[in-house]
Amino acid sequence: MRLTSLYDTLSNRRMHGQKSLAVLLDPDNLDEAACRQVLELSEQHTVDYFFVGGSLVMNSRQAALIRFIKSRSAVPVLLFPSHSLHLDDQADGILLLSLISGRNPDFLIGQHVIAAPLLRQSNLQILPTGYMLVDTGRQTTASYISGTTPLPYDKPSIAACTAMAGEQLGLRLMYLDGGSGALYPVAAATIRAVRQAVDVPLIVGGGINTIEKAQAALTAGADVIVIGNQIEKSPEFLADMSRVVRSFNQTQVLSK
Repeated sequence: MRLTSLYDTLSNRRMHGQKSLAVLLDPDNLDEAACRQVLELSEQHTVDYFFVGGSLVMNSRQAALIRFIKSRSAVPVLLFPSHSLHLDDQADGILLLSLISGRNPDFLIGQHVIAAPLLRQSNLQILPTGYMLVDTGRQTTASYISGTTPLPYDKPSIAACTAMAGEQLGLRLMYLDGGSGALYPVAAATIRAVRQAVDVPLIVGGGINTIEKAQAALTAGADVIVIGNQIEKSPEFLADMSRVVRSFNQTQVLSK
């Protein structure tokens, strides 16, 4: 049985001011024991999405991780691919990333051409996503592998215009990412500028490793916050992030 449209769910939550929490699981950095611990925590503390992917994914490890998650959790699994080889029909959907912050044609359209026939044949729900890497203090794996320069940290207007162009091209989600291992998160001013520039759901990740940083991203306009590295270091951090998102949503409901 097919899930309710992932995009419709994201859009409806955005319209009602409700935020979501996504946990990014990198197959290269997560063994079965660590994954089991994250899944057990997600049963106690609400997680809305699992994003699965990384910059240097070995396909066999990704397939095993998704199979493990799907056998133990009802939380939707979305592929977060960096290459056309990272497709897996076991997942529920795919963030079809177009790296609009860079000028590398391979990540703007090249990999998508290769993947298109496979995606057409799959059961994956496709979420066309404008992916924007933001400078957060040091070069990340994503910027190195993609061969692109991130958006300037302190130039919100550039990020806003980039997102606006992506929306005009028909992309249905925007993803602001500081990248794995970011020294600091995407600036609140940048999140706010993008939020004001586009109407589509906005995902924000990278460098969110404290309650205060999560609250700042949500307040600035993120519809989905993504946590990854900090979970690998301290799985219990998931509980803190879940409480932040639920508290924010409850406050929004009470204020109406």
